[in-house]
Amino acid sequence: MEKHRIFIVEDDRKIAELLADTLRKYQYDVAIVDDFDRVTEEVLQFQPHLILLDINLPAYDGYYWCRQLRMHTTCPIIFISARSGDMDQVFALENGGDDFITKPFHYEIVLAKIRSHLRRSFGEYAAVQAERTIKVGVLHLYIERMELHLRDEIIPLQKKEAVILELLMEASPKVVSRNQLLEQLWDDESFVDENTLNVNMTRVRKKLADYDVLSSIETVRGAGYRFILDAKES
Repeated sequence: MEKHRIFIVEDDRKIAELLADTLRKYQYDVAIVDDFDRVTEEVLQFQPHLILLDINLPAYDGYYWCRQLRMHTTCPIIFISARSGDMDQVFALENGGDDFITKPFHYEIVLAKIRSHLRRSFGEYAAVQAERTIKVGVLHLYIERMELHLRDEIIPLQKKEAVILELLMEASPKVVSRNQLLEQLWDDESFVDENTLNVNMTRVRKKLADYDVLSSIETVRGAGYRFILDAKES
């Protein structure tokens, strides 16, 4: 069986090496970034199943690299940082991260979170299922590809945009509650600011408008959101 590959982006070499040594003891294939100006290139070359990413890095921070990586991969990205403020965690998740671990950390917690995310993304069920698509009218959402197709137009999506559209299109024309969206978008919603979902929803609406998608997302006051299929796209 192929080992799961984990890529570490951490500028403290001692921490990175200790973490890598621990993960290798548990039969993971591990690589550590060499060039902090070529993080994306090194990730694409290694093709990891999961990425551990620090925030404070040379030149560009972890938020920047997470956004860049999300253009190429949907693999789980776990931030590991000494920055423990609520907004640091919100920014990490807002910029494409899946989880957040605060330094100093216990290796047992890191390992447990890695196993959890790998089970979700590459477990037995995930490995055998066919590519998931959702069709609403002439709109086709390719979930794993993070693409929305409108006839011959291919609309690239960020991870959270894809999750939002997946939930809304799958339920359409029914309403999806804010709590349902929060639960799917963030593993731990306890520190998610009330405005965070609004910001993400605004981005999805703008993306649809930018590509001349006539179908829209309606806010249902006190209930949640609903995907409305335009008659011309039905």
